[in-house]
Amino acid sequence: MDVRQLATLVAIADHGTFSAAARALYTVQSNVSGHIARLEKELGVVLVDRSQGGLTDEGARVVERARRILNEIDDIAADMSSRNSEVSGQTRIGVIGTTARWLMPKFLSQLGTDYPQVRVIVQEGATSSLVPNVLTGQLNGAIVHLPVDDPELVIEPLFAEDLLLLAADSHPLVARGDTIPLADLDEVPLLLPPPGAALRRVLERAAANADITLRAQAEVDGVRLLASLAFEGFGAAIVPATAVPTWLEGSFHRITVPELPRRVVAFARRRRPSASAPTMAALESLREVTQVHGHELHGIYPDAAAIPSTRAP
Repeated sequence: MDVRQLATLVAIADHGTFSAAARALYTVQSNVSGHIARLEKELGVVLVDRSQGGLTDEGARVVERARRILNEIDDIAADMSSRNSEVSGQTRIGVIGTTARWLMPKFLSQLGTDYPQVRVIVQEGATSSLVPNVLTGQLNGAIVHLPVDDPELVIEPLFAEDLLLLAADSHPLVARGDTIPLADLDEVPLLLPPPGAALRRVLERAAANADITLRAQAEVDGVRLLASLAFEGFGAAIVPATAVPTWLEGSFHRITVPELPRRVVAFARRRRPSASAPTMAALESLREVTQVHGHELHGIYPDAAAIPSTRAP
């Protein structure tokens, strides 16, 4: 088994066919076929379904590990090239969607100024999907919503942000005013994240403290989709402040619920192996951007004193 064989299998997974993988690897299809045949012979399994196309179950399992191996090789090369000179190389960063909207343009600009030789690949997703990718090494780190409780991760809070109730003008909750107590949401149908999601855990904890029950009108895994459904009048949703851009206008209301805690957004990376030089460079730029620009957004609190301690239940 060698790196070329693993890289070829990953290319097939990414591009779908032997011919497309060959183009992506700047080689010919016969080389791709040869690498896969030798890898299958060595492992004693079929990795690619030639008749139906795509990977077999065994192929998918090998690809998952192969990605981690190839990423680690990239990280080794980046660390060594950055040892006595300017930081260079690639890092793979995940980010939740609501934060990505305001943070990524500023972060990418800052990173380009601070570390022009660092290339970042950005993957958007929910915390529930990003954290496993960090643990498996497919991502070098991710900007996620706490609580996240895993001893294999190093968690560094970046900022806190308000949670608010979002509802269309026609929703009955709007008639109760711009500020309502959490008790008023007892048994009221709401658009909620699914059980187990980080935001749902925060909301359930707040509801338990207030001795109320949050009732799901629908459960949606995606904060921006929750906000969109609320905008369209499908129901009311509790969302972070950044889910509602300050420039956005329409027939909806932002309602303050004083008992709701602030959501904490943090950078998560693996404890071992240690983060690559490009990843640490990216984290440094993230820290700078959140400190400098976080105050510009309504409901964002980048100061350490304003970030509540967050521990998974």
